[in-house]
Amino acid sequence: MEEISRTIHIRKLTEDELSSEERQLLNAARDATYRSYAPYSRFCVGAAVLLDNGEILSGNNQENCAFPSGLCAERTTLFYANSRHPDTPVTMLCIAARDSSGQFTSSPISPCGGCRQVMLETEHRFAKPIRILLYGTDGIYIVNSARDLLPVEFDSDSLV
Repeated sequence: MEEISRTIHIRKLTEDELSSEERQLLNAARDATYRSYAPYSRFCVGAAVLLDNGEILSGNNQENCAFPSGLCAERTTLFYANSRHPDTPVTMLCIAARDSSGQFTSSPISPCGGCRQVMLETEHRFAKPIRILLYGTDGIYIVNSARDLLPVEFDSDSLV
């Protein structure tokens, strides 16, 4: 029997410990939560990406009464970035959420499996890791790559 082990490094920082670039991205993600369309869950998620060209784009979750038809903030944002700038890598992604009372979550929220897969595909597309910031009022998790969130990956090599 062979055992495979993978170590994942997640740093927890305060907002004051972020760089000015990271704070700018965080503010864009928090602002995006206010444009969320979440009438059913009232869980408003915003995401923002920093592109390799320095541009910041944001998006948010979009719900639908036919629940599978909605889309998460992370995917909305990554698809928007890739449609606007198909040849520009995403270097950083930040996710923030407000709960049903309208307050930002105290703990960072983690992306769902579908969003993790899209992040991984974006990394493969540009052969470059995406630094991920997961915001909570009690601290911000910093993850160096989508591979750290999805350690057993499904990619194009899996299709052969």
